[in-house]
Amino acid sequence: MTDDSFNAVITWVDKPDEPKQGPLSGKRVVVKDLIDTAGIRTTYGSKIYADHVPDRTAPAVQRLVDAGAVVVGKANLHEFAWGVTSQNPWYGTVSNPLHPGRTTGGSSGGNAAALAAGWCELGLGTDTGCSIRLPSACCGTVGLKPRWGSITTEGVFPLCPTFDTVGPMARTVADVALAWSVLTGKLVPEPRLAGLTVGVLTRPPSVGDGSRPAENLAAEGYVARLETLGARCVPAEIPEPDANTWPVFFHEAVSSHRVTFPARAGDYGDNVRTKLELAQHVDADSVGAGYKAIDSWRRYEPEVDLYVAPTLGIELPPDDCDELDVRLPFTAFLRPFNLLGWAGLAIADLQLIAPRDETVLAAGLAWELS
Repeated sequence: MTDDSFNAVITWVDKPDEPKQGPLSGKRVVVKDLIDTAGIRTTYGSKIYADHVPDRTAPAVQRLVDAGAVVVGKANLHEFAWGVTSQNPWYGTVSNPLHPGRTTGGSSGGNAAALAAGWCELGLGTDTGCSIRLPSACCGTVGLKPRWGSITTEGVFPLCPTFDTVGPMARTVADVALAWSVLTGKLVPEPRLAGLTVGVLTRPPSVGDGSRPAENLAAEGYVARLETLGARCVPAEIPEPDANTWPVFFHEAVSSHRVTFPARAGDYGDNVRTKLELAQHVDADSVGAGYKAIDSWRRYEPEVDLYVAPTLGIELPPDDCDELDVRLPFTAFLRPFNLLGWAGLAIADLQLIAPRDETVLAAGLAWELS
């Protein structure tokens, strides 16, 4: 592939390997350029690692390859995966094949754009606060943020390990579920919505910072079809965490960049440098309170089987927007579920959320088959 009109891929593989026999045999996969691939340049979307070629392949990638997938490229992304627009100062902004002139979302924007353009059947992305689900919604594709810890993040440049996840992206729920099965070693769940109680989420919780967004009624548009498929829909709320959790995010991001920031601050783009400068000023007490709040919040057991919510918090911004202005309202329905550690499946702007991967995948398969 040489004509990348959407700037979706940083490095194309000139001679992809022959596929192995397996459930994914012959499916092309674009791997987010945050994830290590032996012998293939892996930049982490940065200037600092522009010439980095790993010696080892991340286990998640290897599982896909062993099942027959073929790595054809490394997807463009927001620098170091810390951003929601896939505007990259070193490799350019990813363009949206579905909505020209509008953002692809981020940070796995290159994966979603490559899928939407038809250049691959699978993507492997990461999601720390939105980064699989948001671009899937922006580009009309499908992406799973799995339950925290259910898919290994070994061989992935960390942003915030307490929230970091790796997950599959595709154009169909069926392909996402199949890739998830390969990544986890579990069977693809049977489609199911009938008999489930679905909480309709019109106002997400904040992340404990007091900035709870206004009500958004988009999820109510999915109720009639869910009920036709046998679900019982009820209004739902999720309680707030006990303290502000942003200090944890900042604390772990600073740790992830300690080797190169501030020592090489000039080699960071303005957007991520601004965030890292801000992150230097969190205090130990607030970090400790944040960790306690996250631990407590992750013990919460919902009163419903599944939640339905929009994926997008606002309309798609233009691709030249100021990321710092849009990042919080854009991701309002996404960030809380990284903190809770739950699974989230984005089918374009429909988001299905539950504590377990199997629940959202079963519901998504039922939705897709209807």
